[in-house]
Amino acid sequence: MAEIEWPWQYSFPPFFTLQPHSDTRAKQLSAWKSLILEYYRITKQAIIDVREIHSSPLFNNTAINRKLPSEAVLLLLEELAKSGNASPLDKTKQRWLIYWHTLEEWGEIIYNWAQENGFCGSVCTLFELTQGEDTIDQEFYGLDTEILIRALKTLETNKKAELILFDDNQGVKFF
Repeated sequence: MAEIEWPWQYSFPPFFTLQPHSDTRAKQLSAWKSLILEYYRITKQAIIDVREIHSSPLFNNTAINRKLPSEAVLLLLEELAKSGNASPLDKTKQRWLIYWHTLEEWGEIIYNWAQENGFCGSVCTLFELTQGEDTIDQEFYGLDTEILIRALKTLETNKKAELILFDDNQGVKFF
């Protein structure tokens, strides 16, 4: 796993307490959102389980003995959802998918790769996209399958691709 370079706020105890002043809180939430997206990008993780957040170094800074409360994490996830960077996986909003690129951005990144590498008009398996030799140097290499499918659905909506999902066959045809 890649090493995280924590921002200065991460070592500042008040960062782990929601600030009452609206301007300060807005800056705090913005810093947290950036940190969450960067952490998930670097660690190539995709799911936050709110019930397990305090086992994550992201929300639990043991060096200063501070944890971000679950309510604050839920607020941040709701904010990330508004910008297209997160979505709940269940009705209770305990598990969330995190997108360090929005689904539309992911779709375009993948589509641009397909165009540049001559894959338009052909079928790629989802495994080839996220684990194949042709994509090792791509940002979407190792991307969570659920995020990949959701991103490809944005391409399908824009008539740039067609998902092929049946039985054990999972692929996409690029147009």
